[in-house]
Amino acid sequence: MSKVAFVGVGRMGANMARHLQLDCGHDVTAVYDVNKEASAEIAGELGAKDCATLAEVTEAAEIIFTVVTNDNAMRAIFLGEGDKLLSGSAGKTFVNCATLSPGIHKEVYAAGKAVGAEVLEGAMASSISQAREGKLFLMIGGDEEVFNKHKTLLEELSVNLSLCGPIGKAAEVKALVNMVMNINTAGLAEGLGLADALGLDLKMVCDIFSQTGANSRVLETDAEDMIDRDHECWFSAEHAAKDSGIAGDIAKELGLSLPVNDATKAQYDKMVTSGLGELDKSGIAELTFKGRGPAASDSC
Repeated sequence: MSKVAFVGVGRMGANMARHLQLDCGHDVTAVYDVNKEASAEIAGELGAKDCATLAEVTEAAEIIFTVVTNDNAMRAIFLGEGDKLLSGSAGKTFVNCATLSPGIHKEVYAAGKAVGAEVLEGAMASSISQAREGKLFLMIGGDEEVFNKHKTLLEELSVNLSLCGPIGKAAEVKALVNMVMNINTAGLAEGLGLADALGLDLKMVCDIFSQTGANSRVLETDAEDMIDRDHECWFSAEHAAKDSGIAGDIAKELGLSLPVNDATKAQYDKMVTSGLGELDKSGIAELTFKGRGPAASDSC
């Protein structure tokens, strides 16, 4: 069994760590998070070291998973001055699981190669419960040889494992996944908001949607929450805005226009600037149902 460590132990990272140790028998030796309360909690639960430095994390494990918030956080833990994960990292493997730009994954990959470390992307298209159960949909980017070396461990986290290609390709695919998901979510919120304003029975509308071209995975996961204003966070509006932005940036580099994605991002940006960024992405319905809006969201 492998010695594993985690940098970033929010709800996704912590549940991945729980699964690998409690269900699969791997030894989670070390954790690190800027939120010291979170790292102390999972370290105590699993008997791992709650590391004060990133270099300690690398020293304590063979495989280090990272689940951080954005490109800047990724850059800080790998490429920053002073303390960083790449210190003493020769022979270690890093699996970077956050939804980030392809560019930062390529930067970290190159920096790892330069010091003898192996780097994979492990983009996740799943949520918290799937992380705990080892049922993530994992998209891997990186060297096929490194992927094959760690395939068994990655399969223990995943119900469906896909090698998307060289480093950066998993980030591209994940950007597309979240772009389409966010567009579907925004479209559903507008459809239900309009149906509500028309005085239609929303249960009836959802039933018809489910049997027609209006059907989507988001209809299954978010429609009831939109109607009930139950926006407990599984995937935040703030993250939705970030991820739609990643897709938009990729398109700009290719000289493509994505007007529907741009409009969707604008809605999620509005949620963030209105103080609704910590709501689940389903909270976009607060912008589309008559009589709701940011001012009314406190009563959700």
